[in-house]
Amino acid sequence: QVQLVESGGGLVQAGGSLKLSCAASLRAFPFNTYRMGWFRQAPGKEREFVAAIDGGSSAGYYADHVKSRFTISRDNAKNTVDLQLASLTPEDTAVYYCAATRQAYGAASSKYPHLYDYWGQGTQVTVSS
Repeated sequence: QVQLVESGGGLVQAGGSLKLSCAASLRAFPFNTYRMGWFRQAPGKEREFVAAIDGGSSAGYYADHVKSRFTISRDNAKNTVDLQLASLTPEDTAVYYCAATRQAYGAASSKYPHLYDYWGQGTQVTVSS
């Protein structure tokens, strides 16, 4: 029902910036009914929450460790959600995944991967020191 394709990953030096994009292909429900999330997974570590954004209000939620550096946004007309990464450090190196859910959980639940129904294949972000 929903296909998500991430793009924009790559190799960047510490302190640099990168913009990730996620394009959604939908069949049943409009894009603005989905909460969209970004997660990341580094080698040997569990998948962790990065940011999420509501469908209608576009309210954003962030993990504490990225709150002042990353910005999530969406364009409901284009069915896309972006994640702007800034002040990158080697600790930000990971595969970044886009996810979508229509389940109406509270904002505090945005950080739980199991509450998202659809996932992209991921895009690699590598930050060199």
